[in-house]
Amino acid sequence: MRLAVVSPFIDRRHGTERALAEQLERLSRNEHCEIHLYSQRVENLALSQPAGPSPQDSGAIFWHRVPSIPGPHLLRFLAWLLLNWIFRAWDRWVHGLRFDLVVSPGINCLDADVVLVHALFHRLRALAGEGRGGPAKPGLLRRLHRRVYYSLLSGMERRIYSNPKVSLAAVSQRTAAHLKDYFHREDVRVIPNGVDTTQFSPSARLVLRSAARRRRNFPESDFVLLLIGNDWRVKGLDTVLHAISALRELPTLILVAGDDSPSSFRELAKSLGISERCSFEPSREDVLDFYAAVDVYVSPSREDSFGLPVAEAMACGLPVITSRNAGVADLIHDGTDGLILRQSEDSQDLARMLQRLHADESLRRGIGTAAARTAAHWTWDRNASDVWELLKEAAAKKVLLQAR
Repeated sequence: MRLAVVSPFIDRRHGTERALAEQLERLSRNEHCEIHLYSQRVENLALSQPAGPSPQDSGAIFWHRVPSIPGPHLLRFLAWLLLNWIFRAWDRWVHGLRFDLVVSPGINCLDADVVLVHALFHRLRALAGEGRGGPAKPGLLRRLHRRVYYSLLSGMERRIYSNPKVSLAAVSQRTAAHLKDYFHREDVRVIPNGVDTTQFSPSARLVLRSAARRRRNFPESDFVLLLIGNDWRVKGLDTVLHAISALRELPTLILVAGDDSPSSFRELAKSLGISERCSFEPSREDVLDFYAAVDVYVSPSREDSFGLPVAEAMACGLPVITSRNAGVADLIHDGTDGLILRQSEDSQDLARMLQRLHADESLRRGIGTAAARTAAHWTWDRNASDVWELLKEAAAKKVLLQAR
């Protein structure tokens, strides 16, 4: 099968893009798909060099570099929509490339046959409008820019996700329920993300633990929490900071990793008197180094379609705390292989959970062991196999529609 896959970038530092990389590798290797990747940037993915026409079962991944332009995010997104369409049209009419399916992780084009839904901007737009409980709001221009951007993406979601010709897969039952509520789609396939347990495991984490903590000056006596992701307000970082401020008698620290701006959260931490307990780092490809440095993964998300770092932390044998608003929570047995916060903004309940984990090392060890056992079933091979079944059904549906 020949696929056109449309994604602005692929790397191993961000959850959605890491998931896509794992899927493409397996679709190429296991199902022999010929994949044409239309993207602005690709990192750490085995690519083939074009060498003339190739059979559709070649199992190769070709990168068609789409240029990017500088400027505000909204302008860059509009340019991306136009340019990836132009490049695909050029390859179709000039080079004779015909694709069985156009596949997109989220909203990246208007003509996708299959969309793998990782986030819903209808939900993010509602959360942005609420603005509850977080640090200081961004400036007026930034808020206006975000509002226009979210409105554009929400409108595109309405057009694309409401179209029954487009096959949809959601990364969690929670996201599938949102697609049903917002767009009346009852045919959504649920395909949860996977975890590479050859990379993320308790043994791999423990081997790196001492060095990872030493580089960050984390004494062994410190109780270190971790949160990974972008848009830290939605991830619930402010709830974590308030919980830490309520645990002043405990040596609790927080390591925050991602590409969001830390300025407003630094201000919140300063106002709570916990600045010295907070460490901010940019995202990195070697995310295992983050898991190795900490004792607990915590993410009281206001909204999260899945929560890949939660799953990876579990595979590493870390106890995790997430909220019921994260899709991965549906796969966690509360109190056994993880802890689930019922209200994402309940910092007092979160503080009680943290205090309990800090006081009981055997509880931490037991939850971490059960978490690793649970996560071992969430393989990328299983994920890619389910995606492949979806693609075959979508291709058959497309042929049938074209024949009418």
